[in-house]
Amino acid sequence: MLGKKKQKPRRPTGHFDTLISSRTTVEGDVHFSGGLHVDGRIRGKVVADEGTDAVLRVSEVGEVTGDINAPHVIINGTVHGDVYASAHLELAEKASINGSVYYNLIEMAMGASVNGNLVHQREPVGLLGQDSHSAGANKGKAPAGDEASESEATSDGGKSE
Repeated sequence: MLGKKKQKPRRPTGHFDTLISSRTTVEGDVHFSGGLHVDGRIRGKVVADEGTDAVLRVSEVGEVTGDINAPHVIINGTVHGDVYASAHLELAEKASINGSVYYNLIEMAMGASVNGNLVHQREPVGLLGQDSHSAGANKGKAPAGDEASESEATSDGGKSE
């Protein structure tokens, strides 16, 4: 017992606070925390509250038409939109995604399909995070300008003060 590292407990996959049943269609964006299980249809974005360890599960009969943004995402149904899973993404055998997938850690069963790009992200990416990528591209250019100003400052032998 001594010397064993404690593993971080995984969020139980059986506890879901909210259920959208197979006879339900939600039109509009859904914001949630905790666990959301979708057996029905959602037409709109599905977004987990920031700073939560939320889990979204789309069952075999569930369908989401819109982007998904949550830390933990389990899909066995159909998604028409982009999926942003900042922590863990699980695609079961009947998962069908028509859109790009942005993930940190992915688990994909045989039979799952993605009609779009698979993009590995080490840092959490939200829907607004796409703007920071363009800003990050400019960061690489800034040091080049700094180097040029340093070489201009030292070109006179460091005598200018």
